[in-house]
Amino acid sequence: MTLSPLRVGVRRATPDDVPALVRMRALMLSDMGMETGDAEAPWRAASAQWFAERMRLPGEFAAFLVDDPELGVVASAVGACDAHAPSPANRSGLQGHISNVSTDPRRRRRGYARDCLGALLTWFREETEVTVVNLNATGDGAALYESFGFVAPRNPALQLRTGAWS
Repeated sequence: MTLSPLRVGVRRATPDDVPALVRMRALMLSDMGMETGDAEAPWRAASAQWFAERMRLPGEFAAFLVDDPELGVVASAVGACDAHAPSPANRSGLQGHISNVSTDPRRRRRGYARDCLGALLTWFREETEVTVVNLNATGDGAALYESFGFVAPRNPALQLRTGAWS
């Protein structure tokens, strides 16, 4: 007997989803090998505050989620608009940044991250003036992003870490 998959859909996150966004962020960071601590880890409260503040900026921030009838939120993709100086190729100066693309391990390989990412890219195209969208891909996620047309930037991205939080 073959079981049919549970019916789920993508929806835009609301302020009530802040705890789920923090949980999905912790899952993503843990999957990347970062120690995330317990539910009381200070970074979680800071992350919740960050999400709550951005939820008040619907033209600059969006998160898309998949709800599972048994587990609650099981997939996410987050996007924000970053203001940069305008250029001939980007008169608004706005650039998009994608983060927190994550799926609960119990619901992976069902296309949920793809659905969240697709909804987020539609938001960037239809509701913002963003002309370029950036993200940092893990080895596991690179193929998904490439399937949407993401490529390495023309100029190499570099990073300088100025210190660590304790």
